[in-house]
Amino acid sequence: MVRRLSVRRLLAAGLTVAATAAAALVATAGPAAAATTPGIDVSHYQGTINWTSVKNSGIQFAFIKATEGTSVKDSAFNTNYVNAYNAGVIRGAYHFARPNISGGATQADYLASNGGAWSADSRTLPAALDIEANPYSGGYCYGLSTSGMRTWIQDFLNRYKSRTGRYAVIYTTTSWWNQCTGSWTGPWTNHPLWLARWSSTPGSLPAGAPVWSFWQYTSSGSVSGISGNVDRNYWNGDRTRLVALANNT
Repeated sequence: MVRRLSVRRLLAAGLTVAATAAAALVATAGPAAAATTPGIDVSHYQGTINWTSVKNSGIQFAFIKATEGTSVKDSAFNTNYVNAYNAGVIRGAYHFARPNISGGATQADYLASNGGAWSADSRTLPAALDIEANPYSGGYCYGLSTSGMRTWIQDFLNRYKSRTGRYAVIYTTTSWWNQCTGSWTGPWTNHPLWLARWSSTPGSLPAGAPVWSFWQYTSSGSVSGISGNVDRNYWNGDRTRLVALANNT
């Protein structure tokens, strides 16, 4: 996602006690160190996707870009969201945050009204807030102070919870989060972490995060059914636990 514009109870993530115990290992070891489930994230940049081929290749989940800011809805979202579901892929929407153009609650409303709603159907994840380095003008942290960024994120998370009944997933990088929120630890009690780190290991986590729930480990992956590169991800657990997150059980 970092490149996409010019380029996530213990937690509401539904992690098992075994996954929690593996947290120390996961922070320093590759995905083979714990049970993981493969996934992708996509937007219109991936073009037409054959979701049956994606599912048959072993992909179990996908985060699909729904919205950005207060006026952009991804042109491929409706097609991808329905077709992923029909192919048996557990799907979730994500919103690319633009903290410098409106308040967090306004953008959470935009997401919830344009694809980010939730239902307990075994295939719909709570939506994700994609909060990362500003790819436009306005500064790395969108011109906000650390306290201002905390307020913006909390307003988004609160409104999404009130609209859907679910805790949103948070996609971010460790460096951005620690710098732009001042190493804020508040959200990780309830909100699953979706860590972005293109490497063979997750590395250090954002301040206060006890474990990653999702990990985007490359932006140059390949998957049958998709032409060109695609972001590859892992869920920190097996498919049963991912379905539990989807159903909030």
